[in-house]
Amino acid sequence: MLAQHGIGVVGEASDGESGVALVEDVTPDVVVMDISMPGISGIEAARRVRSRSPSTRVIMLTVSPDPDDVTEAVLAGASGYLLKDAEPDQIASGVRAAAAGASLLSAPVAAQILDRVRTSHGSILPAEVWSRLSERELEVLKLIADGRENSEIAEELFISVQTVKNHVSSLLAKLEVDNRLQAAVAAVRADLI
Repeated sequence: MLAQHGIGVVGEASDGESGVALVEDVTPDVVVMDISMPGISGIEAARRVRSRSPSTRVIMLTVSPDPDDVTEAVLAGASGYLLKDAEPDQIASGVRAAAAGASLLSAPVAAQILDRVRTSHGSILPAEVWSRLSERELEVLKLIADGRENSEIAEELFISVQTVKNHVSSLLAKLEVDNRLQAAVAAVRADLI
């Protein structure tokens, strides 16, 4: 990866097991990994990273646009999913977004996953979970699912960025999901979007 302002590489691993062990040693803000790796898959490695270092965000950087892979990665806790043909600036944006608690999908991947989620039936969360959200949290969630960043949500709803962050944190806790992407997928599957 080309040098990017504000991003430093603290370690590299040649396989999933080594990557998980390295995360335990250095606790990076963000891990970038492939789905296909020697030993354990990137999906399993992402699960282990999120389990052992919950503050570490995971981005998948892979050649596979397969919706099944994307879904598995998101369910394993990935905060982003980028294709290897992405420009270096897009990869850097994905790392920065993950470090800030946001999610980034490559455009073709986002279109595929949302289409697939919309055609599947049934919520992945029980109905009573949705009733925990306030009207404002539902508005914020709908804008997240629309791909809006916190600053855009703040502008749309005439509230501060900090207030948006508070709503996002609250709705993630209430939905018991790890990131905005998982919340958006759950909302689409529940036909809220």
